[in-house]
Amino acid sequence: MASAAEQLASNVNWSAFAKAEELQRRIWFTLGALIIFRLGTFIPIPGIDPDQLARLMEQQTRGLLGMFNLLSGGAVERMAIFALNVMPYISASIIMQVMATVSPKLEALKKEGESGRKVINQYTRYLTVGLAIVQSYAIARGLESQTGLILNPGIAFQITTVATLTGGVMFLMWLGEQITSRGIGNGVSLIIFAGIVANLLQGFTGTLQMASTGAISWFSAIGLYVLVVGVILVIVFVERAQRRLLVSYPKRQVGNRMFGGESSHLPLKLNTSGVIPPIFASSLLVLPLTAAQFNAANSPEWLTDSVRLLSHGQPLYMLLYGIGIVFFAFFYTAIVFNPVETADNLKKYGGFIPGIRPGKKTAEYIDYVLTRLTVIGAAYLVLVCLVPEFILAQYGGNLLQLGGTSFLIIVSVTMDTVAQIHSHLLAHQYEGLIKKSRFKSPRGQ
Repeated sequence: MASAAEQLASNVNWSAFAKAEELQRRIWFTLGALIIFRLGTFIPIPGIDPDQLARLMEQQTRGLLGMFNLLSGGAVERMAIFALNVMPYISASIIMQVMATVSPKLEALKKEGESGRKVINQYTRYLTVGLAIVQSYAIARGLESQTGLILNPGIAFQITTVATLTGGVMFLMWLGEQITSRGIGNGVSLIIFAGIVANLLQGFTGTLQMASTGAISWFSAIGLYVLVVGVILVIVFVERAQRRLLVSYPKRQVGNRMFGGESSHLPLKLNTSGVIPPIFASSLLVLPLTAAQFNAANSPEWLTDSVRLLSHGQPLYMLLYGIGIVFFAFFYTAIVFNPVETADNLKKYGGFIPGIRPGKKTAEYIDYVLTRLTVIGAAYLVLVCLVPEFILAQYGGNLLQLGGTSFLIIVSVTMDTVAQIHSHLLAHQYEGLIKKSRFKSPRGQ
């Protein structure tokens, strides 16, 4: 028999959405915030020759700046105030997660609940400012190294660039927090999502233009669209996949009443690491490419050879990319999920996995299952990220220049946002049932 929540979920429709005024306000707030973000990607920082910048970005389309440009919705190619997007904040968050596993002080704060989380978030903001300043200064120096790109190079341009780009990062971090608290979905993820979707239409139309001009055949263009749909379906299937470990709770008697005896599940995602492994792996691989392109005239011969071997579509690039994804999949999974802590929490609340002794044996069993799930998850990430690279190297197509990482982000954020909208609708229906029950008098009265 279906539960009450499942019955309500089956009744969610447009009429329920029309009555959920709070949800509508949250959606409108989110859309307004994303429009502000998109407007900011068209406001350039002062002192740059736009024509020279356009020529530079044509050479950087497959380097580190090209990847940042994709995630920022074209803000990098315009060198806008939001060129850094929220990447410093994401890097700071990952660094804090890593530090929490090795620092006893941060680990203790993590266990303090809401108060500890606020302190860690404050540390993350400070680290974000530091990373944004360093990256902004590096961008300013890199731009100055290009002849004719900066109208008035010098300390004034560097200070202006650092202040503008760092301020843009802090504003987007604040905007993301506002979306999370007052809007719908995860604000930081939605900002990245909006930047990628902004380039999605360009990828579709670019592929059609290539087919119309004869650069690729119409059969290949249709095949690319079919491939994209297939990749999206695979991502949806795997991201929803879980391995549920049965957890039982023993019965206990309090007075004349029996409590407990229920069973629940410990869900383990097939891809616990999310989109972090391909982002980190690609970032490391494109660093030498970006460094050589910024200083092509003075680059040593070994760096030039490395750039040629590590270019997109080359066998060495694909091999190292796949190895990097596998490594970071296991590395980041070990950071975000602690089997020992999970086993201790189960033991604390009286839960146990049938057939497994509580404590150390439970932790070993969870780690055993998680390791095998991560093998499948890493293989899935390699497949999703390398198939578009291989097709792009063989046949081209602007659509696949978005890459598997972009489709991972798009699908994951969409699924998360839809799930939150669904939760708000269910909560609204529960509130409606409670209000009706208050005004209905019991039978017989």
